[in-house]
Amino acid sequence: MFNAYTPTRVLFGAGQLANLHEQTLPGSRAMVVISNGKSGRTVLPQLQEQLNLANTESTVFDKIQPNPLKQTVMDGAAFCRDNDCDFIIALGGGSVMDASKIIAMMATNDGDLWDYVNSGTGKGVPRQNKALPVVAITTTAGTGSEVDPWGVISNPETHEKIGIGGSDDLFPVLAVVDAELMLTVPPNFTAYQGFDALFHSVEGYISLAANPLSDMYALTAIKNISSNLAETVTNGANIEAREAVAFGNTLSGYVMVVGCTTSEHSLEHAMSAYHPELPHGAGLIMISKAYFTHFIKAGVCDERFVAMARAMGYTAAKEPMDFIAALDKMQQDCGVADLKMSEYGFEIEEFWMLAKNARATMGGLFAADRVQLNDADCVDIFKAAYR
Repeated sequence: MFNAYTPTRVLFGAGQLANLHEQTLPGSRAMVVISNGKSGRTVLPQLQEQLNLANTESTVFDKIQPNPLKQTVMDGAAFCRDNDCDFIIALGGGSVMDASKIIAMMATNDGDLWDYVNSGTGKGVPRQNKALPVVAITTTAGTGSEVDPWGVISNPETHEKIGIGGSDDLFPVLAVVDAELMLTVPPNFTAYQGFDALFHSVEGYISLAANPLSDMYALTAIKNISSNLAETVTNGANIEAREAVAFGNTLSGYVMVVGCTTSEHSLEHAMSAYHPELPHGAGLIMISKAYFTHFIKAGVCDERFVAMARAMGYTAAKEPMDFIAALDKMQQDCGVADLKMSEYGFEIEEFWMLAKNARATMGGLFAADRVQLNDADCVDIFKAAYR
């Protein structure tokens, strides 16, 4: 059984940004959302040229952080209304796309963002109005946010990092996945983002929500990412490898639409909620081997771990732990096997707090685990991963 609704039109391939002006855009005045760094600005002139060709006005909001904050979303919504924008273009990585969707939601609804959040300290108030349309132009390969209806936003006042949305109106109406825009991503972030995409599919493949459609997407994504990510890290100019990872990333986005990730993402969201300088993908890498080993020891879905190991190049894999061996080799090849939680300020005494935060803010993903984790299990995973 599955429920499939993937309405985003996707322009995929190197050079596709040049075809944006030929598409039917969902409005006449765009709010272009970029990060507060340099990445979005390098592509901005190309986008503005396309908008000029399409006779579309635009204005730029350049405040998005790597872990976008609630107040930034509220400021973006006010900016959108003040400038009479009727649709939003997200130009950047997962953080920009996530923030853009939630800005689009708040631009048409009154009150505070946390009024509409359904977990943690959110009030769960139903929205009155549909979100503005969003066009997603991704400059990284990491989240699949260009084809899903979710946005992850942090509330530093409450130490909550929560996935918000999920409704049909928050799917981007159009996505551009152009590997040429990803060529300048630094090696370390190429690795972090690639592993984030990989884990979306790995988690989806072992989750209770797995189904024939999500399985097809997940295994294809795992194969493309695992066989090409190391090359993109060591040779970022390899457009073919970049494109293969980007393809796996978009497929991983579909996995989250027709399936579901698991509590690994809940645990990492708690980590970066308390340590916002930690890149999301890096946090996932840190806990990944301990996390998946826990499920292998529980003896659930052994054949699925073997299938993933084979998709990652271990063609003779016969045991579930072969997946951990394949994952370890991939992390070694990508230069991220030595990431340490301690280098980001984590202390063992925090782990109970992190476990409780993960369940309070992203508890829904725990329900997708084939073996239910209690807080003590989560603490054990953190301890096993800690260095």
